[in-house]
Amino acid sequence: MPKYLLRLISLATLGAVLVGCGADTDARLTAGPSPGPAPASRQPAGPERPAVTPVFLRGADPTGTTPAGTAAKTVALTFDADMTSDQGPRAARGERFDNPTLISSLRRLEVPSTIFMTGRWVEEYPFQAREIGSDPLFEVANHSYSHHSFTADCHGLPALGKKDMAADVERAFGAFRKAGVRQVVPYFRFPGGCYDQSTLRTLAPAGLTAVQWDVVSGDAFATDADAVAEQVLAEVRPGSVVVMHCTMSAAPVTDEAVRKIVPVLRERGYRFVKVSELIKG
Repeated sequence: MPKYLLRLISLATLGAVLVGCGADTDARLTAGPSPGPAPASRQPAGPERPAVTPVFLRGADPTGTTPAGTAAKTVALTFDADMTSDQGPRAARGERFDNPTLISSLRRLEVPSTIFMTGRWVEEYPFQAREIGSDPLFEVANHSYSHHSFTADCHGLPALGKKDMAADVERAFGAFRKAGVRQVVPYFRFPGGCYDQSTLRTLAPAGLTAVQWDVVSGDAFATDADAVAEQVLAEVRPGSVVVMHCTMSAAPVTDEAVRKIVPVLRERGYRFVKVSELIKG
């Protein structure tokens, strides 16, 4: 296991929140249908909906075969704006779960990005959420309301009961609507990336596509932006989805790392896209 993951797993309480978002994919994470292109809009009502939530991991080349080196040179940087349902007091004491400097850098560098927001984060930062959702450079996706786990064992996160899962997802969408967040796409990122077949069946009626990743940035709790940048640059492949964080207190070097990553990937011929473009193919 890479050293940066061992470092993340050893952190307490807040660590559980962000470690889960950037953990390596294991058997539990890849349960369900094979990753691949999925509908870019909510599924139609009625029997045409799939029996399980489709899962998207990374983009494919036009033939859909994704052999090494043949996929289009596109990459999606995705950012999880994490805040759990019980972290309000910490925010009130001044802890920053947002990262406006990162958003400014993405704008300055003109990097289209997908931001996965928890409903609780949106409630804490409604102006920022609305501003991000009004900028055509970005698209906003659902990261649950509470950032509680959708499986019984997920990096120490509290677990939701199966009967509460759909309501938690819808509560996040409700927070988006209340804050006036626009450009919301029908994608969902499981807290911690943890899911199983039962979870995929439970959320199928919501008509969402679950978005995973194939590149872990290691930005959670990192203090060395160069190490984060090197990690991403070493692992990105055509069609990659990179998971990073938009949470200043727990991912303090993400902005600096992004400013190192973007020009190098562009020099290598990569084009930055939102997840929706990867999914549409």
